[in-house]
Amino acid sequence: MDIAHFGVEEWLNKWEKKATYDISQSSIEALTLEELIGLDGTTVADFFENLSKESLDYGWIEGSDEFKSLVASLYKHVEPNTILQTNDATGANFLVLYALIEPGDHVVSMLPTYQPLYDIPLSLGAAVDFVELKEKDHWQLDLDALQSKLTAKTKMICLNSANNPTGTLLDIPTLKAIVEMARKVDAYILIDEVYAPLTGKGEFMSIVDLYEKDIATNSLSKTYSLPGVRIGWTASSKEIADIFRKYRDYTMICGGVLSDELAVHALKSKDKIIERNRKIIKENLFILNQWVEKEPLVSLVPPNYVSTAFIKLDISQEDEAFCIDLLEETGVLLVPGTAFDFPRYARLGYCCKQETLTKALELLSGFLRKFDK
Repeated sequence: MDIAHFGVEEWLNKWEKKATYDISQSSIEALTLEELIGLDGTTVADFFENLSKESLDYGWIEGSDEFKSLVASLYKHVEPNTILQTNDATGANFLVLYALIEPGDHVVSMLPTYQPLYDIPLSLGAAVDFVELKEKDHWQLDLDALQSKLTAKTKMICLNSANNPTGTLLDIPTLKAIVEMARKVDAYILIDEVYAPLTGKGEFMSIVDLYEKDIATNSLSKTYSLPGVRIGWTASSKEIADIFRKYRDYTMICGGVLSDELAVHALKSKDKIIERNRKIIKENLFILNQWVEKEPLVSLVPPNYVSTAFIKLDISQEDEAFCIDLLEETGVLLVPGTAFDFPRYARLGYCCKQETLTKALELLSGFLRKFDK
């Protein structure tokens, strides 16, 4: 099997450790181990003292019962026995596609989006059609365009919401319309929901609560600020989860005793994490929007209270070369839009430390002045 190079990961692997001001990431500022453990008043010493006699065996293969119950409680109509622990959302997406997509299948995805959602199906021999998101439409999914791509042979609709890199959301009426389209052609829907918004306004609903052939994937990496724990999950019906179980045995075995314990600890304190992260997003997004208003060579459709933003660069230089020159001259790191097959844009991760964001935007503006017309 052949597969395309993973643009974002190759970019970050090459450049992120060379950055002084990293505003390329799509997570909310990561919690330290001490911060995570201390959410309920526990100390790191006490936490690991309690675990010190635990056997480092395989542990719970599909995730502990407590983990599965805590994750199921994030949804309205999901039972714990349908939750499968994975190696982050990356592993969850791979599991879904590996289990369900075969050569000759037809898949519809969006562009831009998280690359594995379309390149893994392509590598498995599926045909993939795209619905291109447009800035002029505020990066919203065109339902008529989606409908035009679906056929009787469509096996799956692969989306993510909120979208990486644009930060825009599939609202509830849009999700319901997608479900009706999928039901008519008997297609699965996979939505990577790792960027669940933090607005608290009831604008977000998981696809798994809407349709019998839907699959939601998620993890602790973005909304919960724990990318280093590497724990994610699939949520689906029991019938679909039972399909996944066979394929999961080939791709993961287990998440690890310590990672499961850390995941449970985080999910028990999720409200405190959400409160902390909502504050980071609100304050940093204000800084970003104020900067965009004053920066003549940048435009932005504001993200929907998620941690990734996609700026448009009104410059003459190709975006990848621009990002390399920016890094080498200023130490500021962005992800070029080319990594998402969308040139002339860049992903800007604004949910870093506030002082990092402020300094990086100052340096970015200074660098942009060479392109003034």
